[in-house]
Amino acid sequence: MRCVGTIDDYLTDLDAADRAVIDRVYAIATEEVPDAEQGKGYGMPALVLARKPLLSVMRAKKHIGVYPFSPEAVAAVAGLLDGHPDISVDKGTIRFQPEHPLPEDAVRALVRARVAQIDAA
Repeated sequence: MRCVGTIDDYLTDLDAADRAVIDRVYAIATEEVPDAEQGKGYGMPALVLARKPLLSVMRAKKHIGVYPFSPEAVAAVAGLLDGHPDISVDKGTIRFQPEHPLPEDAVRALVRARVAQIDAA
């Protein structure tokens, strides 16, 4: 069941290119975790699993940021992003441009890593 006023509302305010790329990340995450619901994590629209934030994807001034609410989850997939110079990884954040989207395997691995943390908590 989806909460009103979260990811869907956020997506409507974005330009088409940003919306398509961000929606793709959320779609892949939802395929991986069909039980995830729309909600908020640290004030950001996010997918939520077991009342814990799973993943947020947002447009920032100079990039699109993926926030799995876990530096460990980001570290777990950093190797999959080697060879993608247009994608940067910092503690807890992956940044990319709409014209250079995240590889699907990296999104799936990121979501799986975060789900494993939530399940272990």
